[in-house]
Amino acid sequence: MAPEPDNKALLEQLRIDRTEREPHGAGGRRYLWPALAACALVLAGFAWFGLARSKPLEVHVAAARPIPGGAAASASVLDATGYVTARREATVSAQITGTLTAVLIEEGDRVKLGQVLARLDDTSQQAALAQAEAQAHSAQALLVQYEAQLAQNIRDLRRDEDLVTRQLVSEQAVEQARTQVDSQAALVQSQKRQIDLAQANVRSARVQLDYCTIRAPFTGVIIAKAAQVGEIVSPFSAGGGFTRTGIGTIVDMDSLEIEVDVNESYINRVQPGQPVESVLNAYPDWKIPAHVIAIIPTADRSKATVKVRIGLDLKDDRIVPDMGVRVSFLEERKPAAAGAPAAPPGVLVPAGALRTETAQDVVYVLAGDRAQRRVVTLGGTTDGERQVLSGLAAGESVITDPPPQLKDGMSARIAKS
Repeated sequence: MAPEPDNKALLEQLRIDRTEREPHGAGGRRYLWPALAACALVLAGFAWFGLARSKPLEVHVAAARPIPGGAAASASVLDATGYVTARREATVSAQITGTLTAVLIEEGDRVKLGQVLARLDDTSQQAALAQAEAQAHSAQALLVQYEAQLAQNIRDLRRDEDLVTRQLVSEQAVEQARTQVDSQAALVQSQKRQIDLAQANVRSARVQLDYCTIRAPFTGVIIAKAAQVGEIVSPFSAGGGFTRTGIGTIVDMDSLEIEVDVNESYINRVQPGQPVESVLNAYPDWKIPAHVIAIIPTADRSKATVKVRIGLDLKDDRIVPDMGVRVSFLEERKPAAAGAPAAPPGVLVPAGALRTETAQDVVYVLAGDRAQRRVVTLGGTTDGERQVLSGLAAGESVITDPPPQLKDGMSARIAKS
């Protein structure tokens, strides 16, 4: 006879063991926080990478210099100091007196010819234009009325002329009808002149309205902002300091040149077109090629000097007005003697500035605040410098220590020493 099953044991087997699931839930919570921390670190890494890319790279630069040799090198015959000046500079103002409602410029902004710089309150000008246009429309409508009356007078005259031939009206009636026609024709011509006057008033009102928009007179850079929204500006000084006469100052950076005062005892060493080597006080290692534009034909009696204008052969965003500069007037390069070796081609750059990318020799040039990639053709090596046969010009700023992350068009700036 089989033993009876133990009911208590069977119940124990059917009971759900909840203690085995709890460790799994606790384990899930235990792994959740490390995963969130890892995600946060990844996001922080991406954010740091983005900030690192937006920040300009600090680099060191050196000017590509011509290779000495061949023809006799130019020597300095006179040194002088001066300042960078802008040949084309203007303080922009309004042509009428008005209150500024918008000023759309800030220092450092680049503007183009005709670009809107500011706006004046044009409520009065808009009303004057509407009034002038209404007068022009009224004059045009009156002309239509006069022309209709003239046509009627002409028809009356023709009828009277027909009647007088049949002796139905007197000659006096015809003369009166003819006078009416002539008077009405004169009135039509007078009204046409009134229309011309009204249209001229419309054009004048539009000009006054256009004066409320101040535009750039030429392409350049804003170097000063002189007025704010709400201020009154005027082309005339009203006194008291409450009325602005200018909105901002714009400079054409392509017109930058150097002005120096040369002692009149040495002015005979300077000639128009003479080569000049210029060095800015802010960048003492950067030699900028230049040339003499003109010698101003007058002397300063108090300083015994003559002013000389010098043109820059290299344009760069680092050159700004009123910078101090030292210049060296060079003697004319003498032609090489017969049989003398010709000047080596190309320029010299530091060997560390070169990099090989995709089987090409490249250097990076700092142009303004951007790095430019240049493919170059190399020559020989001289005292730690490499000869670049093509791809670079003398005076260009070459990055001497291009970091691995530097790419074409990347933002860069000169490292502070």
